[in-house]
Amino acid sequence: MTDLDDPVEHDETPSLAPAKRRRPDRGLLIASLVIAAGLTLIVWGFFSAITGDEGVNRPAEIESISPVENAVQVLQQEGIAVDLEFGYEAVLIVDGIELETTNIGELEAEPGQLLAFPPTAIFDPGNSIISFTPSDDAQITEFVQGRHQARVLYWRVDEGRDNARSYNWFFEVV
Repeated sequence: MTDLDDPVEHDETPSLAPAKRRRPDRGLLIASLVIAAGLTLIVWGFFSAITGDEGVNRPAEIESISPVENAVQVLQQEGIAVDLEFGYEAVLIVDGIELETTNIGELEAEPGQLLAFPPTAIFDPGNSIISFTPSDDAQITEFVQGRHQARVLYWRVDEGRDNARSYNWFFEVV
């Protein structure tokens, strides 16, 4: 005997009563909305964040500076460096004092001896970087605590200093 032969009667009239809808759990709905809002804010934060040098309006000829603009935790013996595009020369002016600059290409040493750097700002023409680190014999022996202004005066090598441009920034020494 098969199931088809089973003489069980089936009710062929569908139930007319509507299916009962379950009401959503209010706590679960609120938690879901809070999580969705949080995820939306996180994604928005990633896409709208300004990082690195994006928020700095620096001339294109200046690739990087150290310490960065408005740095607030600079040490007293920390150096200043400006990386320029190739083909530029520069001098540094710190707190109104133009630092004497030595071109590293003009320094000479005996064979087998290390170069002795003078206590001045050092310009490396191969990399177009000018840097200065305070020392006992330098024009600036240390950066005193407080706010300092740095200025780089830069020009194309083929145009000369008469066509120089400048860029100023500040940093805070602790």
